Amino acid sequence: MTIPTRFLGRSGIEVSSVAFGAMMFGRWGNNDVAECHRMVARALDAGITLFDTADMYDDGASETILGEALRGHRDSVVLATKVGNPMGGDRERSGLSSRWIARACDDSLRRLQVEHIDLYQMHRPDPQTPTDETLGALNELVVAGKVGAIGTSTFSPTQIDEVQSCATDLGLVRPTSEQPPYSILARGIERLVLPACRHHNLGVIVWAPLNGGWLTGKYQGQASTSAPDADSRAVRQPEHFDHGQEAIRAEKQALVAALTAIAEAAGMSLKQLALAFVLDDPTITAAIIGPRTLAQLDDLLALGPLELPAGVRDAIDAVVAPGRNVNPADAG
Repeated sequence: MTIPTRFLGRSGIEVSSVAFGAMMFGRWGNNDVAECHRMVARALDAGITLFDTADMYDDGASETILGEALRGHRDSVVLATKVGNPMGGDRERSGLSSRWIARACDDSLRRLQVEHIDLYQMHRPDPQTPTDETLGALNELVVAGKVGAIGTSTFSPTQIDEVQSCATDLGLVRPTSEQPPYSILARGIERLVLPACRHHNLGVIVWAPLNGGWLTGKYQGQASTSAPDADSRAVRQPEHFDHGQEAIRAEKQALVAALTAIAEAAGMSLKQLALAFVLDDPTITAAIIGPRTLAQLDDLLALGPLELPAGVRDAIDAVVAPGRNVNPADAG
Protein backbone atom coordinates (compact mmCIF):
# COMPACT_ATOMS: atom_id res chain seq x y z
CA MET A 1 0.00 0.00 0.00
CA THR A 2 1.34 3.42 -0.95
CA ILE A 3 0.21 5.97 1.63
CA PRO A 4 0.06 9.57 0.42
CA THR A 5 -0.20 12.53 2.77
CA ARG A 6 -2.88 15.19 3.06
CA PHE A 7 -3.29 18.40 5.05
CA LEU A 8 -5.67 18.36 7.99
CA GLY A 9 -8.06 21.11 6.99
CA ARG A 10 -6.72 24.58 7.75
CA SER A 11 -4.47 23.35 10.58
CA GLY A 12 -1.35 23.18 8.43
CA ILE A 13 -0.71 19.70 9.84
CA GLU A 14 0.29 17.13 7.21
CA VAL A 15 -0.72 13.54 7.94
CA SER A 16 -0.78 10.17 6.25
CA SER A 17 -4.11 9.42 4.57
CA VAL A 18 -4.23 6.14 6.49
CA ALA A 19 -4.13 6.56 10.26
CA PHE A 20 -3.31 3.95 12.87
CA GLY A 21 -5.99 3.64 15.54
CA ALA A 22 -4.81 2.17 18.84
CA MET A 23 -8.21 1.38 20.38
CA MET A 24 -7.37 -2.34 20.36
CA PHE A 25 -4.26 -1.91 22.52
CA GLY A 26 -4.83 -3.42 25.95
CA ARG A 27 -7.70 -5.48 27.30
CA TRP A 28 -10.10 -4.23 24.64
CA GLY A 29 -8.26 -6.22 22.01
CA ASN A 30 -4.60 -7.15 22.46
CA ASN A 31 -2.87 -7.56 25.81
CA ASP A 32 0.41 -8.58 24.17
CA VAL A 33 2.35 -5.34 24.62
CA ALA A 34 5.30 -6.58 22.60
CA GLU A 35 3.06 -7.33 19.63
CA CYS A 36 1.44 -3.90 19.94
CA HIS A 37 4.90 -2.34 19.80
CA ARG A 38 5.71 -4.38 16.69
CA MET A 39 2.50 -3.14 15.09
CA VAL A 40 3.47 0.48 15.65
CA ALA A 41 6.94 -0.18 14.23
CA ARG A 42 5.41 -1.85 11.17
CA ALA A 43 3.01 1.08 10.67
CA LEU A 44 5.88 3.55 10.88
CA ASP A 45 7.87 1.57 8.33
CA ALA A 46 4.86 1.61 5.99
CA GLY A 47 4.66 5.41 6.07
CA ILE A 48 1.83 5.94 8.53
CA THR A 49 2.40 9.17 10.44
CA LEU A 50 -0.99 9.76 12.12
CA PHE A 51 -1.61 7.77 15.31
CA ASP A 52 -4.95 8.11 17.06
CA THR A 53 -6.07 6.96 20.49
CA ALA A 54 -8.23 8.16 23.41
CA ASP A 55 -7.83 8.39 27.16
CA MET A 56 -10.80 6.08 27.81
CA TYR A 57 -9.53 3.18 25.69
CA ASP A 58 -8.97 0.50 28.33
CA ASP A 59 -8.86 3.22 30.98
CA GLY A 60 -5.64 4.74 29.65
CA ALA A 61 -3.81 1.53 28.74
CA SER A 62 -3.96 2.29 25.00
CA GLU A 63 -2.23 5.64 25.52
CA THR A 64 0.43 4.03 27.71
CA ILE A 65 1.22 1.29 25.19
CA LEU A 66 1.22 3.69 22.26
CA GLY A 67 3.44 6.18 24.07
CA GLU A 68 6.00 3.48 24.82
CA ALA A 69 5.91 2.23 21.24
CA LEU A 70 6.47 5.71 19.80
CA ARG A 71 9.43 6.50 22.03
CA GLY A 72 12.21 7.82 19.80
CA HIS A 73 9.79 8.63 16.95
CA ARG A 74 8.01 11.65 18.43
CA ASP A 75 9.20 14.16 15.84
CA SER A 76 8.11 12.01 12.89
CA VAL A 77 4.47 11.42 13.90
CA VAL A 78 1.26 13.32 14.46
CA LEU A 79 -0.18 12.17 17.77
CA ALA A 80 -3.92 12.47 18.35
CA THR A 81 -5.95 11.58 21.41
CA LYS A 82 -9.35 12.41 22.87
CA VAL A 83 -11.07 13.54 26.04
CA GLY A 84 -14.63 13.43 27.30
CA ASN A 85 -15.89 9.86 27.40
CA PRO A 86 -15.92 8.24 30.86
CA MET A 87 -12.64 6.78 32.03
CA GLY A 88 -13.27 3.26 33.22
CA GLY A 89 -16.99 3.95 33.02
CA ASP A 90 -16.59 6.55 35.79
CA ARG A 91 -18.83 9.57 35.18
CA GLU A 92 -16.73 11.59 37.62
CA ARG A 93 -13.84 11.25 35.18
CA SER A 94 -15.61 12.39 32.05
CA GLY A 95 -17.09 15.32 30.22
CA LEU A 96 -15.71 18.54 28.78
CA SER A 97 -15.61 20.79 31.85
CA SER A 98 -12.55 22.97 32.32
CA ARG A 99 -11.66 21.03 35.47
CA TRP A 100 -11.69 17.65 33.77
CA ILE A 101 -10.03 18.79 30.51
CA ALA A 102 -7.05 20.24 32.44
CA ARG A 103 -6.61 17.08 34.50
CA ALA A 104 -7.27 14.67 31.62
CA CYS A 105 -4.75 16.39 29.35
CA ASP A 106 -2.00 16.16 31.95
CA ASP A 107 -2.85 12.50 32.49
CA SER A 108 -2.71 11.81 28.73
CA LEU A 109 0.63 13.61 28.40
CA ARG A 110 2.04 11.47 31.21
CA ARG A 111 0.76 8.20 29.73
CA LEU A 112 1.90 9.09 26.22
CA GLN A 113 5.29 10.26 27.57
CA VAL A 114 5.21 13.46 25.52
CA GLU A 115 5.25 17.18 26.21
CA HIS A 116 2.49 18.06 23.79
CA ILE A 117 -0.39 16.45 21.90
CA ASP A 118 -0.64 17.37 18.22
CA LEU A 119 -4.43 16.96 17.98
CA TYR A 120 -6.64 16.94 21.09
CA GLN A 121 -10.23 15.96 20.27
CA MET A 122 -13.53 16.29 22.10
CA HIS A 123 -14.58 12.64 22.06
CA ARG A 124 -18.30 13.37 22.16
CA PRO A 125 -20.42 16.47 22.79
CA ASP A 126 -21.06 17.30 26.45
CA PRO A 127 -24.50 18.95 26.81
CA GLN A 128 -23.87 19.49 30.54
CA THR A 129 -20.98 21.91 29.98
CA PRO A 130 -21.27 25.33 28.30
CA THR A 131 -19.43 25.43 25.00
CA ASP A 132 -17.51 28.54 25.97
CA GLU A 133 -16.14 26.79 29.07
CA THR A 134 -14.92 23.84 27.00
CA LEU A 135 -13.34 26.00 24.33
CA GLY A 136 -11.76 28.24 26.95
CA ALA A 137 -10.11 25.25 28.60
CA LEU A 138 -8.84 23.92 25.29
CA ASN A 139 -7.56 27.37 24.34
CA GLU A 140 -5.52 27.45 27.57
CA LEU A 141 -3.91 24.15 26.63
CA VAL A 142 -2.93 25.50 23.21
CA VAL A 143 -1.51 28.69 24.73
CA ALA A 144 0.44 26.60 27.26
CA GLY A 145 1.94 24.53 24.47
CA LYS A 146 0.41 21.29 25.70
CA VAL A 147 -1.80 20.95 22.61
CA GLY A 148 -1.18 21.91 19.01
CA ALA A 149 -4.66 21.77 17.48
CA ILE A 150 -8.11 20.76 18.69
CA GLY A 151 -10.89 18.79 17.06
CA THR A 152 -14.28 17.19 17.54
CA SER A 153 -15.43 13.60 17.20
CA THR A 154 -18.91 12.47 16.14
CA PHE A 155 -20.48 15.93 16.43
CA SER A 156 -23.66 16.77 14.57
CA PRO A 157 -23.65 19.51 11.90
CA THR A 158 -25.41 21.84 14.34
CA GLN A 159 -22.82 21.14 17.02
CA ILE A 160 -19.98 21.68 14.55
CA ASP A 161 -21.46 25.05 13.61
CA GLU A 162 -21.94 25.95 17.28
CA VAL A 163 -18.37 25.33 18.37
CA GLN A 164 -17.01 27.17 15.34
CA SER A 165 -19.23 30.19 15.93
CA CYS A 166 -18.53 30.26 19.66
CA ALA A 167 -14.78 30.08 19.19
CA THR A 168 -14.86 32.81 16.55
CA ASP A 169 -17.04 35.11 18.66
CA LEU A 170 -14.81 34.70 21.72
CA GLY A 171 -11.52 34.85 19.84
CA LEU A 172 -10.55 31.34 20.95
CA VAL A 173 -8.79 28.60 19.02
CA ARG A 174 -11.20 26.87 16.64
CA PRO A 175 -11.41 23.13 16.08
CA THR A 176 -9.66 22.17 12.86
CA SER A 177 -10.96 18.63 12.47
CA GLU A 178 -13.92 16.31 12.92
CA GLN A 179 -13.76 12.53 13.43
CA PRO A 180 -17.00 10.82 12.34
CA PRO A 181 -17.85 7.23 11.41
CA TYR A 182 -17.86 6.60 7.67
CA SER A 183 -17.95 3.57 5.42
CA ILE A 184 -19.79 2.24 2.40
CA LEU A 185 -22.42 0.85 4.79
CA ALA A 186 -22.59 4.00 6.93
CA ARG A 187 -22.81 7.01 4.65
CA GLY A 188 -24.94 9.28 6.80
CA ILE A 189 -22.28 11.98 7.14
CA GLU A 190 -22.54 12.69 3.42
CA ARG A 191 -25.86 14.46 3.98
CA LEU A 192 -24.93 17.25 6.39
CA VAL A 193 -21.72 16.54 8.33
CA LEU A 194 -19.34 16.61 5.36
CA PRO A 195 -20.91 19.80 3.96
CA ALA A 196 -20.43 21.42 7.39
CA CYS A 197 -16.80 20.30 7.42
CA ARG A 198 -16.26 21.73 3.95
CA HIS A 199 -17.89 25.00 5.01
CA HIS A 200 -15.53 25.38 7.96
CA ASN A 201 -12.52 23.93 6.10
CA LEU A 202 -12.11 21.13 8.61
CA GLY A 203 -9.95 18.08 8.23
CA VAL A 204 -11.96 14.86 8.47
CA ILE A 205 -10.50 11.72 10.04
CA VAL A 206 -13.00 8.88 9.70
CA TRP A 207 -13.36 5.87 11.97
CA ALA A 208 -14.82 2.42 11.21
CA PRO A 209 -14.13 2.52 7.44
CA LEU A 210 -14.50 -1.29 7.46
CA ASN A 211 -17.78 -1.05 9.38
CA GLY A 212 -16.69 -3.10 12.37
CA GLY A 213 -15.36 -5.90 10.19
CA TRP A 214 -18.33 -6.20 7.83
CA LEU A 215 -16.30 -4.83 4.91
CA THR A 216 -13.53 -7.36 5.39
CA GLY A 217 -15.96 -10.06 4.26
CA LYS A 218 -15.27 -12.21 7.31
CA TYR A 219 -18.96 -12.54 8.23
CA GLN A 220 -20.05 -13.68 4.77
CA GLY A 221 -19.62 -17.39 5.36
CA GLN A 222 -22.17 -17.44 8.16
CA ALA A 223 -25.91 -17.71 7.99
CA SER A 224 -27.63 -14.66 9.43
CA THR A 225 -28.51 -16.64 12.54
CA SER A 226 -25.05 -18.18 13.05
CA ALA A 227 -22.75 -17.12 15.83
CA PRO A 228 -19.63 -15.27 14.62
CA ASP A 229 -16.12 -16.44 15.39
CA ALA A 230 -15.46 -16.32 19.14
CA ASP A 231 -12.36 -14.17 18.59
CA SER A 232 -14.03 -11.63 16.32
CA ARG A 233 -15.11 -8.11 17.19
CA ALA A 234 -18.67 -9.27 16.70
CA VAL A 235 -18.35 -11.22 19.95
CA ARG A 236 -16.06 -8.83 21.80
CA GLN A 237 -18.17 -5.81 20.80
CA PRO A 238 -21.62 -7.16 19.84
CA GLU A 239 -22.94 -3.85 18.52
CA HIS A 240 -20.63 -4.23 15.53
CA PHE A 241 -22.48 -7.36 14.47
CA ASP A 242 -25.93 -5.76 14.79
CA HIS A 243 -27.02 -8.16 17.53
CA GLY A 244 -30.77 -8.38 17.91
CA GLN A 245 -31.36 -6.96 14.44
CA GLU A 246 -31.59 -9.97 12.18
CA ALA A 247 -33.06 -8.01 9.27
CA ILE A 248 -30.16 -5.56 9.29
CA ARG A 249 -27.65 -8.37 9.58
CA ALA A 250 -29.18 -10.20 6.63
CA GLU A 251 -29.27 -7.02 4.56
CA LYS A 252 -25.63 -6.26 5.30
CA GLN A 253 -24.65 -9.74 4.17
CA ALA A 254 -26.52 -9.24 0.92
CA LEU A 255 -24.98 -5.82 0.39
CA VAL A 256 -21.47 -7.09 1.13
CA ALA A 257 -21.99 -9.83 -1.46
CA ALA A 258 -22.90 -7.20 -4.05
CA LEU A 259 -19.94 -5.01 -3.03
CA THR A 260 -17.60 -7.99 -3.27
CA ALA A 261 -18.73 -8.50 -6.85
CA ILE A 262 -18.04 -4.82 -7.61
CA ALA A 263 -14.57 -5.13 -6.08
CA GLU A 264 -13.75 -8.25 -8.07
CA ALA A 265 -14.91 -6.63 -11.30
CA ALA A 266 -12.59 -3.69 -10.55
CA GLY A 267 -9.67 -5.99 -9.77
CA MET A 268 -9.73 -5.06 -6.08
CA SER A 269 -10.26 -6.82 -2.77
CA LEU A 270 -13.27 -5.86 -0.67
CA LYS A 271 -11.05 -4.22 1.97
CA GLN A 272 -9.22 -2.29 -0.71
CA LEU A 273 -12.54 -1.11 -2.15
CA ALA A 274 -13.79 -0.06 1.29
CA LEU A 275 -10.76 2.07 2.13
CA ALA A 276 -10.52 3.52 -1.37
CA PHE A 277 -14.17 4.52 -1.17
CA VAL A 278 -13.83 6.66 1.96
CA LEU A 279 -10.63 8.27 0.71
CA ASP A 280 -12.20 9.02 -2.67
CA ASP A 281 -14.09 11.99 -1.20
CA PRO A 282 -11.68 14.96 -1.18
CA THR A 283 -13.21 16.15 2.09
CA ILE A 284 -11.74 13.13 3.89
CA THR A 285 -8.23 13.63 5.21
CA ALA A 286 -7.53 10.17 6.60
CA ALA A 287 -9.15 6.83 7.35
CA ILE A 288 -8.36 5.11 10.65
CA ILE A 289 -7.49 1.44 10.56
CA GLY A 290 -7.67 -0.28 13.94
CA PRO A 291 -6.09 -3.73 13.62
CA ARG A 292 -6.03 -5.97 16.66
CA THR A 293 -3.11 -8.14 15.60
CA LEU A 294 0.07 -7.81 13.59
CA ALA A 295 -1.35 -10.24 11.04
CA GLN A 296 -4.39 -8.02 10.53
CA LEU A 297 -2.15 -4.97 10.09
CA ASP A 298 0.08 -6.75 7.59
CA ASP A 299 -3.01 -7.79 5.65
CA LEU A 300 -4.17 -4.18 5.40
CA LEU A 301 -0.73 -2.84 4.54
CA ALA A 302 -0.51 -5.36 1.70
CA LEU A 303 -3.49 -3.85 -0.09
CA GLY A 304 -2.91 -2.22 -3.45
CA PRO A 305 -3.51 1.44 -4.32
CA LEU A 306 -6.44 2.99 -2.47
CA GLU A 307 -7.99 4.66 -5.48
CA LEU A 308 -11.38 3.95 -7.03
CA PRO A 309 -11.28 3.22 -10.75
CA ALA A 310 -13.62 5.22 -12.96
CA GLY A 311 -17.26 4.22 -12.61
CA VAL A 312 -16.82 2.24 -9.39
CA ARG A 313 -18.33 4.91 -7.13
CA ASP A 314 -21.45 4.92 -9.32
CA ALA A 315 -21.66 1.15 -8.95
CA ILE A 316 -21.35 1.48 -5.16
CA ASP A 317 -24.03 4.18 -5.11
CA ALA A 318 -26.40 1.78 -6.83
CA VAL A 319 -25.92 -0.71 -3.99
CA VAL A 320 -25.89 1.65 -1.00
CA ALA A 321 -27.44 5.03 -1.70
CA PRO A 322 -25.44 8.15 -0.85
CA GLY A 323 -26.24 9.43 2.64
CA ARG A 324 -27.68 6.15 3.90
CA ASN A 325 -26.74 4.35 7.11
CA VAL A 326 -27.78 0.73 6.64
CA ASN A 327 -27.87 0.43 10.43
CA PRO A 328 -28.79 3.74 12.10
CA ALA A 329 -26.70 2.68 15.10
CA ASP A 330 -23.58 2.97 12.96
CA ALA A 331 -23.92 6.76 13.17
CA GLY A 332 -22.01 6.54 16.45
